[in-house]
Amino acid sequence: MWQDSDNLDDKVLFATPRSFEDRANIGATCVKELKVDLPMIVDDIDNHTERAYTAWPDRLYVIDPNGRIVYKSRPGPFGFKIEPVAESLGRLAGPPPASKGT
Repeated sequence: MWQDSDNLDDKVLFATPRSFEDRANIGATCVKELKVDLPMIVDDIDNHTERAYTAWPDRLYVIDPNGRIVYKSRPGPFGFKIEPVAESLGRLAGPPPASKGT
């Protein structure tokens, strides 16, 4: 079961940020300490992105470079399926580069 002590152990327990710089620093620390190997973005301090895309209950979204939603999950947590997210990201990334034969 998740507890605040888990956050203390992982060094990801922070006070509420008061500026974008605070928020960006917290994000960078979380990426480093949790070894997140994905591109990450930081919402502005007024949470414009969260308000634009949030839904209740929670959902997973894949958003293309033009800001269009290309995948929206069923309500979570039971509607969260990783395969459709991976497929959507794969379509956005395009085919892998051809390997050169040896």
